[in-house]
Amino acid sequence: MTAIRGGNIRRPAYQKMIQERDGWDAILVIKMGSDPSECPELHGHDGQPRGMGEGLRFCHESLDTSTAMGRFVMDIIQRIAQLESEQIGERVYMGMSQKAKQGPGILGFHPPLGYDIVEGRLLPNEDEAALVREIFSRCGMGRTLEEIAVGLNEDGYRTKRDTEWTSTKVYRILRNPIYAGFLRWDGIVRPASTNRS
Repeated sequence: MTAIRGGNIRRPAYQKMIQERDGWDAILVIKMGSDPSECPELHGHDGQPRGMGEGLRFCHESLDTSTAMGRFVMDIIQRIAQLESEQIGERVYMGMSQKAKQGPGILGFHPPLGYDIVEGRLLPNEDEAALVREIFSRCGMGRTLEEIAVGLNEDGYRTKRDTEWTSTKVYRILRNPIYAGFLRWDGIVRPASTNRS
């Protein structure tokens, strides 16, 4: 089962609630979200609750969304929650960016063909490494990306995710700095020699 963030208004349970709200007296809000985009879903253009009798009920906030002041306060609370959420995201990104530049360790990504991630370290996968060398060898012989992809499929080779090869997938292998001894994250490239656990 795939986890879905509570702030995702496209999540199935949220969409089901929106579809059924016309038959409800009110919606009980346990915790105010940080996404102001939820409000238009719950309120009409005039800010009045849509199809929910007296509207929203809050467990931790004393708000009356049937009044202008109640809707104003609700909006302010959401804006503050959104600010906190974005600041946390900025701090996390700064930390990950620093780690990407200086190490040690790797940042979250799927291991490329020829490697496995074991206890936070990239370790060679010898069976896959042979395929990587084959791809570079065919490139060195002057074959095009399309020719390499077709040849790999004809020879029964599969990608790390067990799919057929395409010219784009071959290009990504040939352009991946990991095969030249470097790690890349969000445009930051550094020597893989700092890849320590």
